Amino acid sequence: MRILLKFVVDCDPDAAWRALHSPRAVAELYGPLLDVEALGTMPTSFESGDDVPVQMSVAGLVPVGRQLISVADRETRDGNGRVRVFRDWGVPLTGPLAALDVWDHQMAVSAAPGDPSKTLWRERLTIGGAAAPALWPGLWATWQWRATRIKALAPTWAHDPESEPEPESPASS
Repeated sequence: MRILLKFVVDCDPDAAWRALHSPRAVAELYGPLLDVEALGTMPTSFESGDDVPVQMSVAGLVPVGRQLISVADRETRDGNGRVRVFRDWGVPLTGPLAALDVWDHQMAVSAAPGDPSKTLWRERLTIGGAAAPALWPGLWATWQWRATRIKALAPTWAHDPESEPEPESPASS
């Protein structure tokens, strides 16, 4: 079973790509509904090959399960150019989602057609197993929430590093 999302967000593709790799930005996507907390050390930035176990809870109070985030990055091209894909193919370890046999979440970012200052965001969550039909409606609703949060947060992802002011040269006497 699949859940698909496709929409344009108000940030450039580089900012969206950085956000996909930011544990803080990813956690904000689920807030304030769900908290995502590392079971151990959370990396500053997800990298291809990372396996990061996390605990998810409702408002930080009610545990809903543990998940292993397993990261793989790849790049491809489509008719509009470069497409970067972030794949979480980790598995739910505990909680209701652990009843799934398949968890494959891919997020693709590329320049929006006709406006390279914006990002075309595409997601595909594939789930499988006997529990998938029962869990799909709740996951579908969660992914609609995610889409709303992504659209709202995307403008905050862009940043231009502040340039350091040039030190003043000592005045000659």
